[in-house]
Amino acid sequence: MQPLIQVEHLVKCYSGRNVPGDGEVGPALNDVSFSVAPGRTLALVGESGSGKSTLALCLAGLERPTSGRINFGGHDIVALDEKQLRAVRPQIQLVFQDPVSSLNPRFTALEILTEPLIVQRRGGRNERRERALTLLECVGLSREMADRGTGELSGGQRQRLAIARALSLAPKVLILDEALSALDCSVQAQIANLLMELQSSFALTYLFITHDLVMAAHLSDEIAVMDRGRVVEQGVPEKVLRAPEHEATRRLMAAVPGSNVTPRLPRAL
Repeated sequence: MQPLIQVEHLVKCYSGRNVPGDGEVGPALNDVSFSVAPGRTLALVGESGSGKSTLALCLAGLERPTSGRINFGGHDIVALDEKQLRAVRPQIQLVFQDPVSSLNPRFTALEILTEPLIVQRRGGRNERRERALTLLECVGLSREMADRGTGELSGGQRQRLAIARALSLAPKVLILDEALSALDCSVQAQIANLLMELQSSFALTYLFITHDLVMAAHLSDEIAVMDRGRVVEQGVPEKVLRAPEHEATRRLMAAVPGSNVTPRLPRAL
C-alpha cells in the first residue's frame, strides 16, 4: 500500500534554540523520516520538548521546515507556495489538547462548525447548517446542542465539538496533538473509542501525538518514539513496548503505572 504521508529527512531549526551544554543552535527536528498508510494510525510519542508539536505544525503546513520533504497525496508540501498550501490545508486538520483555547467562546456550536465551510466557500446556508448538525450527531452530540456556547459544554463535549470542526472540511488526515491528555480517564476512553469509530466510518488517517504510551498502544497501528528532535525507535506497539530498545522509550515505559499496556489488535491490510 502506498503511503498517504511520507516524511523524509525533515529538519526544523529555530533561531536561538540551544543544545544544552554546547551553546550551539540545535534543531527542533533533526532528520525525521517516517510514513503512514491511508486509514492507519501512527502514534508519535515522546516527552515534552521532543519535537512532537513542531512536527505536527510542519505537517499541517503551519510551519516551514528548514529542509527535508513531506509528501502528501503526491505533492511535496514543503515545496508549495502559500497559495498552493491553502488548497492542501483543509485535507490535514489539527485537534489540540485544550478545546477551550481552540474554540471561539463567542460562537455557538453551530457557528463553530459552519465557520470553516464559510471560509472555504462550501455550500449554501442550509447545506452548511445541515452538515453541522450531522457532524454533531457523528461525534455523539445532539442536534439540540447547536445553539449552545462552549461555556455550556463539558470538557468532553468541547473536545467532541473540536473533533467535529476538524471533520467539517472532510479531511484525509487528523493530527491529534495531545487531544486526550486534558480529559479525565473515563472521558479519555470515550473519546478514544469515538476516534476509532470515526476512523472506520470516514477512512481517516491519524497522527496521534502523545506522551502516553498506554493510549498510544490502544489507538495506533505503529509507534514512533521521539527524543530531542529525532525518531529514535519505531515499530508496532507490541514490539516497541515489550522490548524497548532506546532509553527514551524505557523512560516513557517507567512512567506508566504498573506498566500494564495492552496494544491495539492489528487490523487486516
